[in-house]
Amino acid sequence: MKQSAWKKWARELKKNTYALYLASKDSRVPWTAKIIIWFVVAYALSPIDLIPDFIPVIGYLDDLLILPIGIWLAIQIIPNAVWLECQITAEKESLSLPKNWRAGIIIICIWLLVIGGFLLWAWPL
Repeated sequence: MKQSAWKKWARELKKNTYALYLASKDSRVPWTAKIIIWFVVAYALSPIDLIPDFIPVIGYLDDLLILPIGIWLAIQIIPNAVWLECQITAEKESLSLPKNWRAGIIIICIWLLVIGGFLLWAWPL
């Protein structure tokens, strides 16, 4: 994929994330979609990744797989008319989304639980 294609893909991902944020506030969106949207948007805005980017190869898998799959899944549940409205609004506003430190704290807690569980499992009793 050329660099311009990557940039276009990244812009679309950012626009769709903002459109999902807008959809999460719409009363016409089912609660199941809102739950998925909250997880996707929180993860996208989190300053901390579930899999840190410095880990070779798999460090970027969350950005390349988890977010697009979550966005795709949420879009499938959102009514088409609502999704189109949110996309148009996201395109017009093109606001930057703030970092979500609450999601970052949750990811830190997940890592601490994983590390703690591993230490308890590996520690000889």
